[in-house]
Formats: sequence, structure tokens, C-alpha cells
Amino acid sequence: ALVALGWELVSTGGTARALRDAALPVADISEITRFPEMLDGRVKTLHPVVHGGLLARRELPEHMAAIADHDIAPIDLVVVNLYPFRETVAKPGVTFDEAIEQIDIGGPSMLRSAAKNHASVAVVVDPADYAPLLETLRGGDEAGQATFRRALAAKVYAHTAAYDAAIAAWFAEQAGDRFPQRLAFAGERRQTLRYGENPDQRAAFYVETPGAGLGALVQRGGKELSFNNLLDIEGALLAAEPFAEAG
Repeated sequence: ALVALGWELVSTGGTARALRDAALPVADISEITRFPEMLDGRVKTLHPVVHGGLLARRELPEHMAAIADHDIAPIDLVVVNLYPFRETVAKPGVTFDEAIEQIDIGGPSMLRSAAKNHASVAVVVDPADYAPLLETLRGGDEAGQATFRRALAAKVYAHTAAYDAAIAAWFAEQAGDRFPQRLAFAGERRQTLRYGENPDQRAAFYVETPGAGLGALVQRGGKELSFNNLLDIEGALLAAEPFAEAG
């Protein structure tokens, strides 16, 4: 869809190969940076050609002149799926070195650069935003596009914060540190609730680990849950827990 809209694609390693296999024209990042990917892929997008193209403010002539002087083209869209760190460390038997190699560096750097310059750059971390992005690119007015880019940027910082929180928690666990000096929680919204502790309050249910605890339960019927309903369910589960092994 992007190619059909006239966009030029630039990608790295495996993703570039996948695009070529789909018969799509794509330039390798090394063609753009004029520097080879190195250190087993650890260094490929950490380059002024990439971040200059992302961070240059389009409305400032001096910025645009600077990147032109260095033969840097603006980059107007970034789509990144980060290395699967959380999924990797959740697998049994994963070694320390294997986990370390799944800490993404270039991906978060590009995401943060693009999100900072969201006035000109769209940045996507959630596949659910692919279709809305295309719809906006095809026919959105400038005000609507700007609002959409800002919403995408907000999702980026929440996404990278959760990613770093998972890495920090894993390091603390490896060190056996149950009470680290700083503890970061990253919650994912499971659902909005009918109301909070009282009917005049709004509420939502967030889980730290999707698919675990209360977040793993499936509502089979009845009206939308409230905050108090969840407290009652939790109380019932805690009351029944001592009898689990006897069952």
C-alpha cells in the first residue's frame, strides 16, 4: 500500500529480504548510510543519515539546509517492531547472553527520534495502526494528520517505557534484587470498567502480565464489570486459594 502511494521503502536485514520476497522495491539501510551493517547487526541504524533525516524540523530552513549539505534525505515514516525481549526471556532455558541479544537499541532510538519530531514524521509501533495510517495518508486533511501523528507519538513513548521496564525488571531478577532502588511498572489496559469505586468515578483495568491473574479470566455473560466487581472476584480467588491443593 505504501509503494502504491509512492513511498520509497528503506529497511534492514531480514525485513528487507521479506519485502523483496514480496516483490516490493526496497533499499537496504547500508545503501542509505553508505556504511555496512556491522557487529552482527548491532550497528546499522545508529547513523546521522538516519537520525538527521528523522529529526530535521521541516519548517526550519537552517535544518533543511544542513541535511541537504550532508546529502541526507528526510524520513517521513518509521515503522518498527522491537526485538522480542519479553517473549524471549519468558521461554524456559534462555541463557543470559541470548536474552541480552534481544535488547533492541536501534529500534527504540529511531522510534524516539521520530516521535520527538512527530510534527513531520509518523511513527508506528502497533500493527493495529497500519490501517488507520494508510487511511490518513490517502485522504486525511493536514489538521487530522497532525493529530494522528501526535497520538502515534504518545503510543511510542508508552511502548518504549514498557519495553525498558521489562528489561529493568529482568536485570533485577537476574541479580536477585527483590527491592531495586527504582521499580518501574508497565500496565496494559485489559478493559474499561463500568465505573470505579463509586458510580460517579471512571475506571479501567490494567494488567502487568497479559494473560495472567485476573487478566486471564474471560467474562462469559452479564453486564460490563465495575471496579468493585473485580475486587469481589479477587477476594473470592484469595479465599479459595488455600484449598486449591486439597481439590
